[in-house]
Amino acid sequence: HSVSAPDAQGHNHEKNFLIWINEEDHTRVISMEKGGNMKRVFERFCKGLKQVEHLIQERGWEFMWNERLGYILTCPSNLGTGLRAGVHIRLPFLNKDPRFKKILENLRLQKRGTGGVDTAATGDTVDISNLDRLGKSEVELVQLVIDGVNYLIECEKRLERGQDIKIPSPIPPFRK
Repeated sequence: HSVSAPDAQGHNHEKNFLIWINEEDHTRVISMEKGGNMKRVFERFCKGLKQVEHLIQERGWEFMWNERLGYILTCPSNLGTGLRAGVHIRLPFLNKDPRFKKILENLRLQKRGTGGVDTAATGDTVDISNLDRLGKSEVELVQLVIDGVNYLIECEKRLERGQDIKIPSPIPPFRK
């Protein structure tokens, strides 16, 4: 599966905030950096997204939003917040453990390859992100990824020391 290049793209000076136009989604807003400070990445994302929204509203446009479905995106799997908070992380022991899939499922996380959507997770480094987009707020989804990745790191360290790990209790997929 090949990914087409965006029709247009732009980024800030530090190249840690990007906007892609017409690459899978109509608009893709990306905030990223190395080092694992998800709070800073999320704050930059929120601030930048507000600026983008302001600029399009000045021109009389708006993001498509529905009270029941949230943001309307090209791919139905992104309905809701449209937010995918991902972390590239090296998990050589956990990635080989047969319980890894169930752990991810119970934490409401998904595993992808580091090459983006539809790439297989090969090797020790994987992209871990939130499974849900709908039913939780953006802040809840980012916190779910932070907590989940911290749990995965704990499991990885335990496996590295030859200790056992536990499959966590399932997190409910939607707010009641």
